[in-house]
Amino acid sequence: MVLIKLDPKVGAMDATASSKDSAVLHRHLDSTFLNMTRSEGNFLILENGRKIFDASGGAAVGCLGWGNQRVAQAVTNQVLAAPYCATIFYTTRVQEELCRDLVQSTNGAMARAYIVNSGSEAMEAAVKLARQYFLEIEQPQRTLFISRKQSYHGITLGALAVGGHEVRRAKFEPLLAKNVSRVSPCNAFRGKAPGESDEDYAKRLAKELDEEFQRVGPEKVCAFVAEPIVGAALGCVPAVKGYFKAVREVCDKHGALLILDEVMCGMGRSGTLHAWEQEGIVPDIQTIGKALGGGYQAVAGLLAGHRVVKALEKGTSVFIHGHTYQGHPAGCAAALEVQRIVREENLLSNVRTMGDLLSSRLREMLASHPNVGDIRGRGLFWGIEFVADKENMAPFPSEDHVCMEICELGLTDKYGINVYPGGGSVDGYTGDHIIISPAFNVSREDVEWIAATVGRLVSDYFAAKARS
Repeated sequence: MVLIKLDPKVGAMDATASSKDSAVLHRHLDSTFLNMTRSEGNFLILENGRKIFDASGGAAVGCLGWGNQRVAQAVTNQVLAAPYCATIFYTTRVQEELCRDLVQSTNGAMARAYIVNSGSEAMEAAVKLARQYFLEIEQPQRTLFISRKQSYHGITLGALAVGGHEVRRAKFEPLLAKNVSRVSPCNAFRGKAPGESDEDYAKRLAKELDEEFQRVGPEKVCAFVAEPIVGAALGCVPAVKGYFKAVREVCDKHGALLILDEVMCGMGRSGTLHAWEQEGIVPDIQTIGKALGGGYQAVAGLLAGHRVVKALEKGTSVFIHGHTYQGHPAGCAAALEVQRIVREENLLSNVRTMGDLLSSRLREMLASHPNVGDIRGRGLFWGIEFVADKENMAPFPSEDHVCMEICELGLTDKYGINVYPGGGSVDGYTGDHIIISPAFNVSREDVEWIAATVGRLVSDYFAAKARS
């Protein structure tokens, strides 16, 4: 399919809806939302016809752009054939094909796949599968998890407990499980000491992780949980070279599992289908989502390694978990067709090529800006972190809402661009960043426009802020 290229229409008033008059329990009950009626190619089209370039794919979801007829037809065909499957009794060909496709995409590294409807559901399943693995091999004392500060693994209570996103945890802290401890993230921009090499930094963090195992009791730990490239919580921060190999060694030393959360950074977003392929390691359990189905259906999942699956097969052979809508046929159909298109159109190559161009153009435009602290990422997954003072990289106060204000300004006629906001990148509360994560099939012309527009947006925002 050829994506439709449209120019943003300038000068029209946005069609908006106030949440105060809505029957929807919106995320913000005192906000006004833009009314989006359709989407074509890279553009979101509002009720009045104004067009906004979707440079973030929502929350790094859209990987093919919008209006792909192949995916839409695959979903339609499946809904007409078998719209629902009660997986306690039945399976469907489309679920079997999708899971086989996902397993084969790991070159035999993973053994089975489990399909759910959101990244949070996938992480809940991963945590329970890790616990059950140790019950199957008769190590019931393993009930603890270790994750990282400034991490995000989902919004449901179990997933939220595993994560380290302080703002999202705060109101629900009394309800969250207390069997999770956290170590430092691998964030070279904020974490490396002056003069410290990447190798030494990775060793220091691995030592910290090993000491945390020792502190809580290594025989009690189920798994270490991490994102290969930290998304919403830090803003597209990849680990330094050697970090995940060192982490894998620590987990193996203590007999714990390694769970990698690739819901946001995986399924091609970072330039390889699985982000762990670039780290030279294989996880025991991996969560996937977002670009799995490209936004055409609500679909996510997990991949389980051979070690975990063999224990289950030799033991009870029953995974004590399930959802009414797991393995949903329409979701599976969307994901299967999206992944076929990614492969057939060689889109991972385009992700790498356009990602290199995007990173170089963003740095040309903004690296020297006094309020840009860092530009980082991989593939088509890039973050820009903002600072109040470039001398000491101090963040803006959280009450300034810098990242959200930049994104809201981007939605106006003057810019016509959608980027994704994030906060808490310094300590879980302060620190502002935006994420740029366009579709895998963006053109060179698209990337040049994105970089130029983001550069103009950021410069204009801080110029106005300095005057206020």
